[in-house]
Amino acid sequence: MYSDDDLDSAVQAGVMPPATANAFRQFVARRHATHLVDEENFRLVSSFNDFFVVIACGLLLSALAGIFASIAPLLIGPVMAATAWALAEFFTRKRRMALPSIMLLLAFCGSVAFSAGYLVSAFTAGPMMAKSGPLVAGSAAVAAALAAWAHWQRFQVPITVAAGMVGLATLALQILLAVAPHSKDYLLLLALVLGVLTFALALYWDMSDRERKTHRSDVAFWLHLLAAPMIVHPIFALLGINSDSELVGLSQALTVIALYIGLGVVGLVVDRRALLVSALIYVLWALNALFKQFGAVSLNVALTALVIGSALLLLSAFWHSARGLLVRQLPLELRTRLPAQEAA
Repeated sequence: MYSDDDLDSAVQAGVMPPATANAFRQFVARRHATHLVDEENFRLVSSFNDFFVVIACGLLLSALAGIFASIAPLLIGPVMAATAWALAEFFTRKRRMALPSIMLLLAFCGSVAFSAGYLVSAFTAGPMMAKSGPLVAGSAAVAAALAAWAHWQRFQVPITVAAGMVGLATLALQILLAVAPHSKDYLLLLALVLGVLTFALALYWDMSDRERKTHRSDVAFWLHLLAAPMIVHPIFALLGINSDSELVGLSQALTVIALYIGLGVVGLVVDRRALLVSALIYVLWALNALFKQFGAVSLNVALTALVIGSALLLLSAFWHSARGLLVRQLPLELRTRLPAQEAA
């Protein structure tokens, strides 16, 4: 099984010219009746060996954590971070295994963040302990962001940028809460702002690879996946719409459906499906409540699944055509910045 990464490596090694690699990609796309730009391809698993390596790495790191928790708790983070980095030198840099690379990145950043938080909490123990929470969280966030930056410089795993954004977003919230404690009443709004900034960063990476042929598109994919819940959930919560509660009125259901359609339009324009997936639970809840109100209580779940499932399948089948109709209505300057629209 060959991935885009393998083709890029073959081009860099001089095994085949770039034109041949691109022609092969187009041939595969035509054979499967797909459009490469619209498929949001990203590499997660190349073989079952990925799962095997992830399980083995998890066991090793867990064992090290258990051992050092008994003999030297202060060394848990450094030892796990060093081990994750060493494993990444082989499985990420040499073997280029996607799923183990993601797992080792998260283990490395998490271990570094844990070490920073542990040290700060140890130094602030005693009289300062009651006020050390934001300091510990902020220190861990800084450490995680720096760890992600260092990891990116060495390995360039696509999810690394999103991991760094998590650290920076956490740090920004902690600084704001420390400077203005009353800002905790506006956490949803702050999360929305950070989500929009993350979405803008994802668009920046997307615009640098409009054909979606390099790892920059993979970086954008993970940023979109991070931005989606940071945007969607605060919007619905700020509107007083909670999927855990019963629907109060018809207007709320219609609001959810209208917002979902709007998110669908945005998803089509930027050629990403993350917003639609993130908001799916809300529209399922809204339609379920609508069917209840119209008397279909016994069939409300089945009818909801039927409507949403059919709509999403139709959208998936005609994604390229629908996006083409929509994008052609946009100004030329904007179209030249969006992901390329392949000919049907």
